[in-house]
Amino acid sequence: MRIPFYKMSGSGNDFILIDNRNSALAGIQLNQFARKICRRNVSVGADGLILIEPSGKAAFRWQFFNADGSEAEMCGNGSRCVARLAHLLGIAPKKLSFETRAGIIRAEVEGKKVTIELTPPSQIRTDIALPLDGERIVVHSINTGVPHAVIFHEALEGVDVRVIGRKVRFHPLFQPSGTNVNWVKVIGSNGIEVRTYERGVEDETLACGTGIVASALIASLKAQVTSPVKVKTRGGEILTVSFKKKGDGFEDVAFEGEVKIVYQGELWEEAYE
Repeated sequence: MRIPFYKMSGSGNDFILIDNRNSALAGIQLNQFARKICRRNVSVGADGLILIEPSGKAAFRWQFFNADGSEAEMCGNGSRCVARLAHLLGIAPKKLSFETRAGIIRAEVEGKKVTIELTPPSQIRTDIALPLDGERIVVHSINTGVPHAVIFHEALEGVDVRVIGRKVRFHPLFQPSGTNVNWVKVIGSNGIEVRTYERGVEDETLACGTGIVASALIASLKAQVTSPVKVKTRGGEILTVSFKKKGDGFEDVAFEGEVKIVYQGELWEEAYE
């Protein structure tokens, strides 16, 4: 059996997308399938797998799997990719909504540029003194569809993202689900730079959409950054995050940037053996 798929990239976050509305993957154990085809060098390779499926609430429903086969509630850059593909395939109009485990996500497609409106953030905690390697570091946390920890740092190039990120990601404070980890450098009143360790990928990625949003929102609380915020990703792309403050929280949270279709093809069974 050969399975049609698309490979897409959002700010360096890359994904495999499959139209599964006709149950093309029926009978396949999806967690294992995702883990196998996301392996680099021996299969397609990606940060995650996205399945487009029928929905009674929106244009479509997605299932999102991280590269390790775990299922995630939300992924910002993946959302932008799936919105553009759904529009190109005629599944949804330019202004669309789709169903995720984090709730209904709204999007607007304008050529390569896609704007995503996220669900309101929750579980905001600031100034957490986190014990780590005999010291205490100041961490802030927020859920922008998935949990994120935010750490301000003036020298991002000196951060060992893989080592420290893994320690924070699995820290008892953030269990049982764990957390993504973002290091943020503030650049003026409307700009930040971000590096992210992503759970599920278990490594640094070139960009993380929900992490970019989490970083911008926490920066607005702690560093007086104002909307819209220009965010420089590890891959070098600049994304824009906009929001309105509402009491101790936020509303109308959105971010925008370009996504690319890299190629389309067919998966042979050898790709997921």
